[in-house]
Amino acid sequence: MKRATDYHKTVLPGKWSRIFPIAVLFVFLATGIFTTCSGKDEQAEKKSKTASVASEQKEASAAKQSQTPDDWRTAIERVAAKAIPSVVHIEVTEYQEVRNPMFNDPFFGQFFGIPRGPRKFKRELKGLGSGIIMDAKGHILTNNHVAGGASKIDVLLADGRHYPAKLVGADPKTDLAVIKISATETLSVATFGDSDKVKVGQWVVAIRQPLGLSQTVTQGIISAKHRANIMNPSSYEDFLQTDAPINPGNSGGPLLNLKGEVIGINSAIMTQSGGSEGLGFAIPSTMAIQIAKQLIAHGKVVRGWLGVSIQNLTPDLAKSFGAKNLNGVLIADVMKGGPAEKAGLKRGDIILTFGGKEVKDADMLRNEVAITPIGEETKMTVFRDGKQIELTVKVGNMEDATKFFSASVKERLGATVRPVTKEEMEKYSLKPQQGVAITWVDPQGPLGRAGFEVGDIILQINKRVVTSVQDLDALTSTLGPKQGIMVLALDHRTGQEGYVRVMAR
Repeated sequence: MKRATDYHKTVLPGKWSRIFPIAVLFVFLATGIFTTCSGKDEQAEKKSKTASVASEQKEASAAKQSQTPDDWRTAIERVAAKAIPSVVHIEVTEYQEVRNPMFNDPFFGQFFGIPRGPRKFKRELKGLGSGIIMDAKGHILTNNHVAGGASKIDVLLADGRHYPAKLVGADPKTDLAVIKISATETLSVATFGDSDKVKVGQWVVAIRQPLGLSQTVTQGIISAKHRANIMNPSSYEDFLQTDAPINPGNSGGPLLNLKGEVIGINSAIMTQSGGSEGLGFAIPSTMAIQIAKQLIAHGKVVRGWLGVSIQNLTPDLAKSFGAKNLNGVLIADVMKGGPAEKAGLKRGDIILTFGGKEVKDADMLRNEVAITPIGEETKMTVFRDGKQIELTVKVGNMEDATKFFSASVKERLGATVRPVTKEEMEKYSLKPQQGVAITWVDPQGPLGRAGFEVGDIILQINKRVVTSVQDLDALTSTLGPKQGIMVLALDHRTGQEGYVRVMAR
């Protein structure tokens, strides 16, 4: 057997035996060089692509950072700098006429010889609050409980300027008011955001005047949305709940997002100590703006009305009406001649949508109807007999609904009522929209048997404040047959207040 080294000698004679190994080596080296160069080119290309992608990602990240407030270290600082100039300090003075409790009491005159003195005397009350400059004309948005009953209003701007203000209009139902100053110099105007886009857990900033300490800034989060029945069941409430500290003097101040936009008006707190306990409530900006526009334009708020009694669905009610879930609200009753009856709505219908918005509960529907322009034809989706049907309702005026409510009160209490007049407010030292006056009473009816007369004023039912005829209707419509109620009333003869127990029909 020949050795491998002898193989070429045998196959390739002569010069080829010398040339072939060199050629093979050349080819091998050339191939290696080509392969090496090709590999370097591919690696360079990969590095180039990687660098390009990294550069694009870096640029995209930088662009994203420039569009969103990701620098949390200075976010609140930037919000404060933007918003503080538009937040004002409000000082109010209210002069009240108070009835003399001893005027009609013979005890003091008979046994002590003390003269009865004046029927009324005046007292002065002072209060503090905050507000937000809405426009260059000097309109300032605040709370009704800050400025609604004020006799004198003074406004201090963030830059130290001081102006007297006048009340443009107030709305106790939403606890909002608008006041106005006449400034000769430029005003810093707040930017309002969309509170409907606010998310639970979102960071917020509050600016206000707690306990008279000017321009105080605090932070927190949105703890919850759509809180109702916080202050008054008859009010239009849709609060944002926040843990941002809110204390006396904060009322009327702004709740802001991290863009520096006003998303709420600080209004109320739940507390056992009298100070902040992490349960603050702000009126959503969408509601506040709509109310403020009406107050500026008309000095009052006119609300929409459907003419239905509604209630939230329970699992049992949903099952009995064939509904698959708890979405929507159930119509418990439809008033004859009202907008709902004219639109074809019936008792037992479930309202699923109103004006294109999904109806979540009775409070939401009530609020949406209230802010709908009077006379506007609005589409509704209703669930009836296992099917969804589309209806269109022409929204009525709440002020025109008094006759319907009066009929309900007449049936349950044996009386008819009307709003309190301006003269009665002055005579009895009542605040606007406080109580309703009796215009007719059935001697054999519930109020008649309890001693009520025409001219008497009903102030509360079961410790719930009555601010209008519709309030009284709403409260009496929830009473069961033969249910006893406590009525706080004002005697039109003496001006004295007292509780009277009445048995409703």
